[in-house]
Amino acid sequence: MVLETFIGIAETALGTFGALFIVYGAAIAIVEILARETHIRALSYHDIRWVFTTRILIGLEFFVAADVLKTILEPTFQDLIILGSLVAIRTVVSYFLGKEVSELPEDRKM
Repeated sequence: MVLETFIGIAETALGTFGALFIVYGAAIAIVEILARETHIRALSYHDIRWVFTTRILIGLEFFVAADVLKTILEPTFQDLIILGSLVAIRTVVSYFLGKEVSELPEDRKM
């Protein structure tokens, strides 16, 4: 019972953190776009998109971790299929976002 409670709390925390990290990345991107449009900063749209893309990738990793923990609590066949589908979709999205980030010059990579 204690382990189930702990895993449930960890799942919620990871999912929430993933969502907050993506929202944080969006907020940074919005501020940077507004700064660019008002000529306060001279960042390119490519640089702004790179910042947002990296935040999305990190957020997706937290979502996958939360889904794995959820499946530990409810290991039915249907839950495993749903987890597999979610991980596959997120993996494809992460692959293409990662490919986009890898095309950046070496000095821009984290």
